[in-house]
Amino acid sequence: MNILLINHYAGSPEMGMEFRPYFMAKEWISMGHEVTILVSDQSHIRANNPQIRKDFEELNLDGIRYVWVKTRSYEGNGAKRVLNIFDFVRKVYFHSKQIAKQYQPDVVIASSTYTSDNYAARKIAKLANAKYVYEVHDLWPLSPIELGGISRKHPFIMAMQHAEDFAYKHADIIISMLPKTQNYMSSRGLNLEKWHYVPNGFSMQNWKEKQAVNSNTKTKIELTKTRFTKILAYTGTLGLANALDTLLDAAHQIDSSVAVVIIGKGPEKERLQKRIETEKLSNCFILDSVTKNEIPELLSLFDFLFIGLKYQPLFRFGISPNKMIDYMMAARPVIQSIDAGNNMVEEAKCGISIEPENSEAIVKAVRKLIQMPDSEIKDMGKNGRKFAEQHHDYKYLAKKFIDIISD
Repeated sequence: MNILLINHYAGSPEMGMEFRPYFMAKEWISMGHEVTILVSDQSHIRANNPQIRKDFEELNLDGIRYVWVKTRSYEGNGAKRVLNIFDFVRKVYFHSKQIAKQYQPDVVIASSTYTSDNYAARKIAKLANAKYVYEVHDLWPLSPIELGGISRKHPFIMAMQHAEDFAYKHADIIISMLPKTQNYMSSRGLNLEKWHYVPNGFSMQNWKEKQAVNSNTKTKIELTKTRFTKILAYTGTLGLANALDTLLDAAHQIDSSVAVVIIGKGPEKERLQKRIETEKLSNCFILDSVTKNEIPELLSLFDFLFIGLKYQPLFRFGISPNKMIDYMMAARPVIQSIDAGNNMVEEAKCGISIEPENSEAIVKAVRKLIQMPDSEIKDMGKNGRKFAEQHHDYKYLAKKFIDIISD
């Protein structure tokens, strides 16, 4: 099968997020399929963007054909990002005939976070007599409406809404990464016979070929271990949505034998560091982010792992965070401070689930974990690892995806 995946933000372990297109493509290629990823050269979530000279420049990354589209540079979520999206979808749409002829796909997948690449995906699919698939990451434009407070009558939102409804009407198959989206999509006109669920995952190869944590970070963690008996850690983006202020609030009351270590980067990093210094949280430490390949060893250095999100009604559709899957693979108990339509921690029996933005609940959860017998702690870790391997291995997810689009 010849697969064309349109994903504005696709990355790789070397370039940085997002990783799903890369790992799915690797598995599809190993199954004997041909994969082309059509992608923008500019992304705010990659650590490194490629240097290309022209539109539709091909680059082979680990056996995957990436076709890069030149778009204007931007930062953050302002007007320039909207113009960057417009650059990408306009160029792909107006070169649909050339793309269909050159790559001759059997399946075309629209997989950018936003919805407007669906017009180009359907056009290419029609020209190539291929199946047209819409892979839904987040519910757009509902996400910027509910999370960002943008009016439904905003021109950008109205354009995204039209594209979403277009996709539900015309796509042959809908792949949702969120488990509870059926009712919403049905309300927008989707025939639920088209709906399928394929969550986020992990690469077993990435865990088998794990890279050693850089010496600077490892030394700091080892030094922390000489001062504290246990470490509760958070790794990932340091943003408002991640409820890290609640974690710092808990650090004031947490058992004196427990250190709180936060590793990552993001817009809230400096402010959180200042809080630690101002409030003299001697048991709290923020360290620089590490590469994707360092994550397996990094997580093994900690005792308990924290994941939190501020309360948002949007999470009623479920969540599928890559961080949670990494935590499970690390075989460490997870404290989940999230209110969502699904609960992976309870499903896997791999930790303690508490309400969001409640520092006292974090303190109680830590106290409960440090009082547990080692055998119970190990069982929690094993449960999480087993759950991840059974439900989130990209080898399994890639096959599931192929089975769906081949039906």
